[in-house]
Amino acid sequence: MVEEPIALHRAALLGEARDMSAASQHVPQVTFDRLELNRILTLYGRMVAAGEWRDYALDFLDEMAVFSIFRRSSEMPLFRIEKRPKLRARQGQYSVVAAGGVILKRGHELAQVLRIFDKKLLKALTQKE
Repeated sequence: MVEEPIALHRAALLGEARDMSAASQHVPQVTFDRLELNRILTLYGRMVAAGEWRDYALDFLDEMAVFSIFRRSSEMPLFRIEKRPKLRARQGQYSVVAAGGVILKRGHELAQVLRIFDKKLLKALTQKE
């Protein structure tokens, strides 16, 4: 018996061929670019080294990209760093959201928005020493 490789994308391609109008209306996913992800992961690494954070998750949706930060992987996220390009002209496309859904900081530049964690990092480092 000859084993044939399983093509998991075959059903998706058949669905796209049937409905070409849906493909033309598809909005691309929102993602973090390399520089944004580098800034976020640098902050994440410093907070992990301080013992504050332990896990993260990335979600790339149609309307926004989300970097969720966890103390433990079984909990709800402590913070979410969100990128919403539709808000670029208004309040700014970047925001930090707390666990309860409260927006802690919003702005046009990611570096400025991430400064909210500087106080938390300093406090964590001073408690450790």
